[in-house]
Amino acid sequence: MKDFSDKSNYINRELSWLAFNERVLDQAANPNNPILERLRFISITASNLDEFFMVRVAGLKDQVKVGYNVPDNKTKMTAEQQLSEISKRVHKHFTRLYSTLTNRILPALANSGIQFLSSQELSSTQREFLLDYFHHDIFPVLTPLGIDASHPFPMLANRTLNLAVLLKPRDTIGDKKENLFAVVQVPSVLPRFIKLPSKADDNQYVLLESVIQNFIETLFPGNQVLESGAFRITRNADITFDEESAEDLLEEIERELKNRKKGAAVRLEVESGMSQALSEPLRIWSDLRKEDVYSVHGPLDTKFYSKIYDLPGYDYLRYDTIMPQRPRDLVGESNIFEAIKHKDILMMHPYESFEPVIHFVNQAADDPNVLAIKQTLYRVSGNSPVVNALARAAENGKQVTVLVELKARFDEANNIVWAKKLEEAGCHVIYGLVGLKTHSKITLVVRREETTIQRYVHLSTGNYNDITARAYTDIGMCTARNNFGYDASEFFNHLTGFGTTPEWRMISIAPRGMKTKFIELIENEIETSTPDNPGRIIAKMNSLTDKDLIRTLYHASCNGIQIDLIVRGISCLRPGIPGVSENINVSSIVGRFLEHSRIFYFKNGGNEQVYLSSADWMTRNMIKRVEILFPVVQDNLKERLKSILQVYLSDNTHRYVLHADESYEKVVPQENEICVNSQLYFHEEAVEAATLSDGVVHKMTPIVAPKER
Repeated sequence: MKDFSDKSNYINRELSWLAFNERVLDQAANPNNPILERLRFISITASNLDEFFMVRVAGLKDQVKVGYNVPDNKTKMTAEQQLSEISKRVHKHFTRLYSTLTNRILPALANSGIQFLSSQELSSTQREFLLDYFHHDIFPVLTPLGIDASHPFPMLANRTLNLAVLLKPRDTIGDKKENLFAVVQVPSVLPRFIKLPSKADDNQYVLLESVIQNFIETLFPGNQVLESGAFRITRNADITFDEESAEDLLEEIERELKNRKKGAAVRLEVESGMSQALSEPLRIWSDLRKEDVYSVHGPLDTKFYSKIYDLPGYDYLRYDTIMPQRPRDLVGESNIFEAIKHKDILMMHPYESFEPVIHFVNQAADDPNVLAIKQTLYRVSGNSPVVNALARAAENGKQVTVLVELKARFDEANNIVWAKKLEEAGCHVIYGLVGLKTHSKITLVVRREETTIQRYVHLSTGNYNDITARAYTDIGMCTARNNFGYDASEFFNHLTGFGTTPEWRMISIAPRGMKTKFIELIENEIETSTPDNPGRIIAKMNSLTDKDLIRTLYHASCNGIQIDLIVRGISCLRPGIPGVSENINVSSIVGRFLEHSRIFYFKNGGNEQVYLSSADWMTRNMIKRVEILFPVVQDNLKERLKSILQVYLSDNTHRYVLHADESYEKVVPQENEICVNSQLYFHEEAVEAATLSDGVVHKMTPIVAPKER
């Protein structure tokens, strides 16, 4: 195999992620999207950036702080170089985000009757209303914090909104006495936006920080407020602890969650127009460089716009409701165990309902013939019906084993709550594994049936979360095949016991074996490819970063294998390099639903193989997580998954194509070409399938084959 180690063959992971967030921002700028959906994408873009800074940028800053100057192993960029490039990109990103918000979205919202007013735009009636609201609802909650020699700069919690205030004592106006500096935290316990009285039918609002600034002198009697401005500090929020020496993992994580609010500062956002007299002390006190300060032309922390999205009475400003349909493989079936026993069942969420998965666990909890339930939980909803069913199963006397991953980033607190509830109900709860995150999605139900014991297995690419199942595209499979049942039992025994890694019959797992399996599958394409029957690989995932897998794909490309990769987010693979990756195409689909499913197709000389997995092709998934890769063996389901991949590759509405220069180009329909929106297509397909008694789908709109690129 060629070396392929040249840094020009790869794209930096962090810069590729920023390119992904630009594609998310494209959805906010797209005039074809309903205006409240565009506002929601502004919120998503901002939320994504927060997490990026709290984890990825924070990690790079830690490297710089300790003097770690070793370049990354693909693009050979040091942490300092990456931070410099990230800062340039994010400043441009912020400019575009706020330009889109203030110049396009907010005016369009105002035209639709949703208006955010500045202090200058308030009527006298509205001013009187706000004066009363300030004194009765806001003022009692506020705490001004003066900063001087005896009052150091306070430890402001991560991502809280604050006001910096520059003051001058009134009795010293005219002399040379230094100005005073104070901070006022904008209370998160109060609504971020306040509805104003209005004679018209319009919904008019004012931001909480604007109201506080309007009356801020009330907080500082005897002082003149020279200036005030909003600011926000983002901190390192990654959790690090020694799992080996932690006697109680749950308690250790609970302690670290408290520390998350006061990690080192990594970013300072300030209101546009803030003078250096205000912004510079904030930067110095936060121990940040000038490039870490982001001046924003609009409201800070635009995540609050997600609350506006749900305003009643504005359905016409949102996407049409898409109702998840009954999965085609369950049409006409009343008993889920009987259905699974006769055939494997595929479910494509959110087009097909997640309810059968909940029903599967519920029925198992209440069925007197069910002896045991075993399940992994990574992220679940706030009032999870799956967790409730597992607790009820334990109370009904069944053997219930649940692996709750406490290290699921930013869901740790939620998972701790569920873990305690499950333990109280009598479940045997495992808090993940030392040094690894259990990211697998698997459920095993053991049931007594006449003279035998039957095992039912559900495997999925996505979490057991009934809320995200409405917004994330994922694929799950139920099966009663003996080999899958055997592997499922061995998998849970492997997690809970001390045995060596089993000999798997169907599945492959990370960190032992999955990466090797993927490399073998790619190399097998080379071996089975012939001029008359050339090899073919199609792989859909969220991110692609693993260098070994990328090198193997380059090797396959050099051997004439046609490879199509559908990578929603990060792609460190650079396509279109002559002699390296000229046979590789990389697409990204960003639309209404978050593309989360992982599907892998290998032509295998005509004996086609299709796999689903909980894992992306990222190094962390291959060596730092417990993941599952499983084959789809039933012929009609393999054909369906092949068709799904083909639809994705034919999308000319939400698909982008990655070029060798790292740019992403939006695919648009050519003249006389059918417009293909893959997400809408899958919804229409699910509706049609659910209306047919036999679950067989009639021929639908033809899919245009992807053009050569």
